[in-house]
Amino acid sequence: MELAQHLKQRKVDATVADILLLFARESVRIREAFLQAEGKSDTRNVYGEQQMELDKFADQHFTNALRASGLVQEIASEEQGEIVRVNGKPYAVCMDPLDGSSCIETNLAVGTILGIHRGTMMKPGKDLAAAAYRLYGPLTTFVYSAGKGAHEFVQGKDGKFRLRAENLQLGPKKIFGPGGAKSDYLPGHAKFIAALEAEGYKTRFSGSFVADFNQILHYGGLFTYPSTKEAPEGKLRLLFECQPIAFICRAAGGDASTGRQKVLEVMPAQLSQRVPLYVGGKKEVGLAERFLRE
Repeated sequence: MELAQHLKQRKVDATVADILLLFARESVRIREAFLQAEGKSDTRNVYGEQQMELDKFADQHFTNALRASGLVQEIASEEQGEIVRVNGKPYAVCMDPLDGSSCIETNLAVGTILGIHRGTMMKPGKDLAAAAYRLYGPLTTFVYSAGKGAHEFVQGKDGKFRLRAENLQLGPKKIFGPGGAKSDYLPGHAKFIAALEAEGYKTRFSGSFVADFNQILHYGGLFTYPSTKEAPEGKLRLLFECQPIAFICRAAGGDASTGRQKVLEVMPAQLSQRVPLYVGGKKEVGLAERFLRE
């Protein structure tokens, strides 16, 4: 079954479906651009981070496509510092155009993350209309949730996305992706990681959030980028990364927390807000919350 048919069968709101289809369609161009926009750029994004040429290309490509679509009234990208307001339907899109771009030079998997809001985007993730991510790996896949289930599609040679797995559920495997340097861990988090290791959890961490979460989604376990001595607020951005992935994880039977509050309940205070993140199985997230409360 193709993506458009699946969205229709699931009775996903027509505009939300059109936005999801736009991202699936336009991300084909990002896949093609890997050989055309190589290497580091001489520019930095609004957070002072050096950009890859493909970062800039993906940001501009998706933004231009959304501007022309008439499907949204607000666009926000991790590569930009302000909300772009356009004439369109009362929907808003938050995106990380190319998550994990530091992995491009070593040919590891990277992706695109998308959150779709009704009305404005400055509200908790529990109110998301849908979320999705695109993974550019050995297979090019598209995972979405409109609240009921998380579903995976794979791109064929003809560019079309066909259903690969419906109603994904996190598995029982004991793996975890731990972001941050051990020397920067705070006491509660350090005890949590030690507890996972004592239970036989194996480390799986590539440096690409979307790729590492995709592994958790299929196998089980937990991804975390915590509050650290160097980054008390965490590293990952609430609107562009944490909200969409938390939304998908919850639809697959998992959970997501800052360690003290459910990610989907956090009210954004600013566009660039960062939060600590624990996302994956309910058991693992609950254990993290217990250690951080102590």
